[in-house]
Amino acid sequence: MKKIIFLLVLTSTQVFAQHHADITFKKEVTTPEVFIQLPEFKNINVRDMAISPTNDEIFFTLDAPKNAFRTILTSKKINGKWTAFTIASFSGNFHDIEPAFSPDGKQLFFASKRPIEGKTTPKKDYDLWVVIKENGQWRNPTRLPETINTNKNEFYPSVATNGTIYFTAAREDAKGKEDIYKSEFKNGTYKTPVSLGTGVNTKTYEYNAYVSPDESFIIFGSYGRKGSLGRGDLYISFLENGIWKEAVHLGKRINSDQIDYCPFVSFDKKYFFFTSEKSTIQPMYKKMSLHKLKEVMNTGSNGTSKIYYLSFEKLLKSLQLE
Repeated sequence: MKKIIFLLVLTSTQVFAQHHADITFKKEVTTPEVFIQLPEFKNINVRDMAISPTNDEIFFTLDAPKNAFRTILTSKKINGKWTAFTIASFSGNFHDIEPAFSPDGKQLFFASKRPIEGKTTPKKDYDLWVVIKENGQWRNPTRLPETINTNKNEFYPSVATNGTIYFTAAREDAKGKEDIYKSEFKNGTYKTPVSLGTGVNTKTYEYNAYVSPDESFIIFGSYGRKGSLGRGDLYISFLENGIWKEAVHLGKRINSDQIDYCPFVSFDKKYFFFTSEKSTIQPMYKKMSLHKLKEVMNTGSNGTSKIYYLSFEKLLKSLQLE
């Protein structure tokens, strides 16, 4: 009888666990920790993420090896528990990446290779799209206008409270290989995108810009700058008197000798999130057992893209920028 009761309790616990995602926000996180745990998808890339202004909905991209397929997953917080991860209602059929909430939480922007209206074949480049929340559901993906989208890639949308959208693109007027652009939203229309100033954009690559809702600061990735640590580092720039000040490197607490990218700050400014391909795997070991090998390959930082987080306040203090 005791055995039957134990099995029933074990089964119910397993079912309960299957219906909830492992998402935890620790109060004091001074060094980066892995944020999203996906035991069903070991050694696969978790690429970028966005959390709603009310901190009760999350979207992130799952990226197959060699970018073979990319889709956006989601979870909601209901009665204090996060629901099991599912494919977002607007995703799962085409390459979709880089979700971003509008500050009012009513819109969700993302990049996609899905076919444009009247076509059936997916695009070869990424465009920016938006879905609107209706009766609790994200519906009707809409491609942003030609003012924003071109026949080249548009990446990583980030939206300010006034509707201005920031994104990455490679265009003829770019200062480098890829620039961070912004397009103001006035009278219901997106204006011609403008490349940000030299405090942000350089002759090399700039990418993945997160802008604060009030446009007081921007955090972005860049590759090839003097003093960079690896294949891409994260920087922060502050807006003063309408000018983006010279960007500051976020330091070794965040940046590694690999690519560090996809920055995001929670709307309450408590947490900073970023993605990294950093690895703690060593080039040699004195003794290696099968158990140790599994631990090395499957836990911690193993070179696959993982989302990390830490206290945004602590990060700013470490940079003496608060």
